[in-house]
Amino acid sequence: MTVKCSLADLSVGGRGIIVEIRAEGNTRRRLLDLGFVPDTIVEAVRRSPMGDPTAYQVRGAVIALREEDAVAVLVRPA
Repeated sequence: MTVKCSLADLSVGGRGIIVEIRAEGNTRRRLLDLGFVPDTIVEAVRRSPMGDPTAYQVRGAVIALREEDAVAVLVRPA
């Protein structure tokens, strides 16, 4: 059994491998276009002082996501 958590649950410096995208519609398409695709390694790089959004490094780019979008991306520990 694979342990899964959402991208929002990763602490700064934490890495995970994307397992599933649970978003729908335009949000799903946007996440996929930004590189959040299954079997991709993603790392939480920095969190804003207020806690939201969080910057993630994925496929060589740093992308900031709000928590409401990050919870739709499921990862397993890398």
